[in-house]
Amino acid sequence: MSNSSLQGLSLALPLTSFGNVLMFLFSVSLASSIIFLNMSVCVSILLNRALRSENRFMYMLSTCFSDICTGVSYYYVGVMDVKDHFGSPTGTYYVVPTFLGLSYMAILAAQADRYHAVASPFQYSRRMTLNRTVVVICAFWLYAFLIVAVNNLVTVGVARQIVSIGSFVGNIFTVIIMIGLNIRLFIIARFQLEKEPPSVERDIKRSSVYLILVVALFFLTTWLPLFCHVIVCNFFGLVCYTFKNEGTDPLRVLPRVNAALTPILYIWGCSPLRATLLTKVWRPCCRRR
Repeated sequence: MSNSSLQGLSLALPLTSFGNVLMFLFSVSLASSIIFLNMSVCVSILLNRALRSENRFMYMLSTCFSDICTGVSYYYVGVMDVKDHFGSPTGTYYVVPTFLGLSYMAILAAQADRYHAVASPFQYSRRMTLNRTVVVICAFWLYAFLIVAVNNLVTVGVARQIVSIGSFVGNIFTVIIMIGLNIRLFIIARFQLEKEPPSVERDIKRSSVYLILVVALFFLTTWLPLFCHVIVCNFFGLVCYTFKNEGTDPLRVLPRVNAALTPILYIWGCSPLRATLLTKVWRPCCRRR
């Protein structure tokens, strides 16, 4: 992203028609919604010590933080005329797509965490301490930006090969794992937990499993079209239709919509988080106004 490219940068669509104005307002509103909703969840978790002491909320915090970065960056890649790929003068050196990938890894890790917690509760309580969970989160953040550094140090051709092969192998395997975990978690929540005697612990386990199931389901719904497009066009070498920029490409807008949906699902599906949000974040802000 050079200075000359920034000087000649224009909006994703010229504001010459009513439809283009609506698209511009949608992009700005989407970016603002992503930031506001994820920031609200982040602040709620940070203000509540009980939430911070649970592993699942650390994964929520990681997802929300990466989605905040996605929202901030969407003011650039979604509102402006930007093609974010290697060799593009308006690209972001693969940093912006990495924030989306970090949300993906956090949700996948959260699924594995819930599966381990429900399937082997005694081993989970001994192995997965809060510090180890934080180490896991830091590890995949470090890995993601290590890949970014490697892609920017090699030539454009080599970087494209790394991304195409990595996307093909990584997307297929992780999607299969995510779908498999979803099926397994649903079976556990539907049959195994229902057999346990009624208790507060059982209700917490069941609600946390159902929440990550719904989050993963929405994630797959919004991401699978882009995954399939990347695999078909990049790996198999087929000629696919290309949109003018990121902001007008529905396959790349959908994952950003998911970045706004995820915190809504967190708030809807987690009563302690919702209570903290309403009493300690939103209500005090409304009173000050």
